[in-house]
Amino acid sequence: MLKILLTRIKQGCRTLAFPKGQLPVLPARYRGRPLVAGQRGPVDLGVSTFTPDSGMVHTTDFCMAARRRADLVLADNEKLLALEVNQAIVKMFGRSLKLRQVSAGGCNACEADINVLNTPVFDLSRFGIQFVASPRHADGLVVTGPVTHNMRTALLKTYEAVPDPKIVIAVGACAISGGLFADTPQSGNGAGAYIPVDLYIPGCPPHPLTILDGLLRLIGRLRGE
Repeated sequence: MLKILLTRIKQGCRTLAFPKGQLPVLPARYRGRPLVAGQRGPVDLGVSTFTPDSGMVHTTDFCMAARRRADLVLADNEKLLALEVNQAIVKMFGRSLKLRQVSAGGCNACEADINVLNTPVFDLSRFGIQFVASPRHADGLVVTGPVTHNMRTALLKTYEAVPDPKIVIAVGACAISGGLFADTPQSGNGAGAYIPVDLYIPGCPPHPLTILDGLLRLIGRLRGE
């Protein structure tokens, strides 16, 4: 036991200081918010899979979540970051937010990065945000995947089981627009086709910091650039 305690003391704090202080610096190979200047037309972050062969120049800026679907369509380099839903919901959920995650046909990449938020590095619970097993105990839903036909009913029933007022968060290109599976016979074009969405977090999959940044902005715990 003594060795365990000494090792733990030696390790020190492993949790990121974010959102306090300077923003974390991600590796140069990370593909974040793209530079729109010089592109032939607008860039839709809700559709983009941020692949290397897209021809776009990417920055390492991970702050990309938006409150409105239209704000993910970039015509220039202006940033329209997510704002809190409204003061009533901020007052109610700003210090305690329970979420139920629904994998509506996802490939498990977005789900994996959501799970990372519960590790000591990110420690999501320090902000009062936790994932729960039952929608009856939740304040909102986190949806991943394009919403396949087999998962549509399950998503709708889970949404109905969450008591009002509730929040819906679409994580990843599939949940926002259908992603690679858009307009296919087996799936829908994201969660917004079936339930109202309050926060869009783009990526394929989004970085855990992108998810965390969006969540904190949504509940008023993080503002400004």
